Amino acid sequence: MADVVGLLGGRTDWRRGFAAPMRAFLRTEAGSSGVLAAAIVAALVWANVAPGSYDEVWRTELSVGLGPDVLSLPLHEWINSGLMTLFFLVVGLEARREFDLGDLRDRSRFVLPMLAGIAGMVAPVLIYLAFNAGGPGSHGWGVAMSTDTALALGLLALVGRGVPDRVRVFLLTVFVVDDLLALIVIAVVYSADIRVMPLTAAVVAFAIVLVLSLFHVRKAWIYVILGVLMWAALLESGVDPVVAGLAIGLTAPAYSPGREQLEEATGLFRLFREQPTPELARSATVGLTTTISPNERLQYLYHPWTSYLIVPLFGLANAGVTIDAAFLGQAFTSPITLGILLGYVVGKPLAVTTVSWLLERLSGGRIRPGVGWAAVVGSGTIAGIGFTVSLLIATIAFDGPQLAEAKVGLLSAVIVASALTWAVFRAAKLLSPPKKALALLGKAEQLQDLTDPVDPERDHIRGPETASVTLVEYGDFECPYCGMAEPVVRDILQDDDLRFVWRHLPLSDVHPRAQIAAEVAEAAAAQGAFWEMHDLLLANQEKLQPKDLIGYAEQLGLDADRLHDDVKRHVVAARVAQDVESADTSGVSGTPTFFVNGQRHYGAYDAETLKQAIKVARARAKIGVAES
Repeated sequence: MADVVGLLGGRTDWRRGFAAPMRAFLRTEAGSSGVLAAAIVAALVWANVAPGSYDEVWRTELSVGLGPDVLSLPLHEWINSGLMTLFFLVVGLEARREFDLGDLRDRSRFVLPMLAGIAGMVAPVLIYLAFNAGGPGSHGWGVAMSTDTALALGLLALVGRGVPDRVRVFLLTVFVVDDLLALIVIAVVYSADIRVMPLTAAVVAFAIVLVLSLFHVRKAWIYVILGVLMWAALLESGVDPVVAGLAIGLTAPAYSPGREQLEEATGLFRLFREQPTPELARSATVGLTTTISPNERLQYLYHPWTSYLIVPLFGLANAGVTIDAAFLGQAFTSPITLGILLGYVVGKPLAVTTVSWLLERLSGGRIRPGVGWAAVVGSGTIAGIGFTVSLLIATIAFDGPQLAEAKVGLLSAVIVASALTWAVFRAAKLLSPPKKALALLGKAEQLQDLTDPVDPERDHIRGPETASVTLVEYGDFECPYCGMAEPVVRDILQDDDLRFVWRHLPLSDVHPRAQIAAEVAEAAAAQGAFWEMHDLLLANQEKLQPKDLIGYAEQLGLDADRLHDDVKRHVVAARVAQDVESADTSGVSGTPTFFVNGQRHYGAYDAETLKQAIKVARARAKIGVAES
């Protein structure tokens, strides 16, 4: 174990945390918002200090040619229609991930996000048109509809400190729908002079991508070529080519790696270890890669680039507007600026809150948001931040003074929406703890990830059976990360309203003594000493040879001959297999994996993170008790 820690510079993968895709997505979006904000400020400073150079740089022509065929576009267009395609690829990937692995895998839970997302677009558009109908700015109604999910998540982390992750997940789920619909509007409404033949070619290229994904073809270069062809065909057709990114992202399936796949990959690596040949190296590499879903691989590859480089570069290229007192006075009396500002800061929260309330009332509580009402209102107010997609539409719909007025409206909405969100969550924090929990977490039942509920007659339990929170760990006695997690578990078990459950998941393909150690623990359980043996095994992970295991039995005063006989005849192997089967059905393939009140814990396994998860679970449990 010391060698492992040394190789990782004293910091293990366990300490870094095994983040689920959703949590990783949230952290990346929140972290990159500061870079985007800095890019916006830089654009404003640049446009006001040297407006001539700002415009000149982004109008620079860049050409790409192959023989006589040359594609020439301004730098501004390469960013907006080229690099932003990768941004929408990530949006499509996250939407597909939510359908495959997230809350939307229960399709009934798609109803509220879908309707709230639609209403959250329609209401701002109607407000915008109330100011601009029949005027010169009426065709720019699309600017007022789309939430900038990345910036909203980032600012929510700043102005809503202490807000549970569930609130961020709710916001993301609702406004993934928003992003998808906004892109459809770009393709249908803000594309002109559509040419049929190139559009047909793009559809054919997408159809091929779809068929290849259905047949699990994993040749990356094929998808790259088809994606480039699809992008070029859409550009030629007159449809904004960023649609290509979204469409391809939606075809990438998301799934958790199965234990059998991981064991097969381990076998391939062992073959390479025995015979380090190029053929076996390639086989092992492919085997390891295919255990991770295409969706997660693509997000891992592109999400940091889009969040930390492409979107900030887009902001730098588009947010610049020359501002002076006379212009601001004109802008804030302009129907374009006022329509955008009020559409976002009034229309978004009003639509999200009203739709959520109506659906719960009309469905008799069967359809309700996954968070409390303060969180719903706060999600609505922070959704009043529209920048990336809205600015993209503004650059298509407007130019000159109208474009500058639209930018002022969008930037003003960011400031006002952030202030309103801070006020909502500040008010929630002033409530008593039970009311605060209800306001933020709500009453909706959470999806259960643990398929086999805890059974006091079968499971090994520490702590009071009446505890409001149950922490389940799937572990392996030879796994070094389980050993590192053990002191943390002991720390949090000082909580007298927590029960802890250990379930076996021996990873025999990488830990050859894990299975026998699990059976020794069960044989000790038959003599009433499971937890004593559990503690000894985790404290001596490098000493799990048969003679060591018998020595532990003698040290605990057990009948060593009986224990040896039980293990030799595999008397308790079926009991270990039950835990392994429950791990498989719950989607567990690695150790340690924790579940808090039946929900899988994603993220780091340090004491602070686990205690926070337990705190949230306890608050939810108390809401349920109060309701009953």
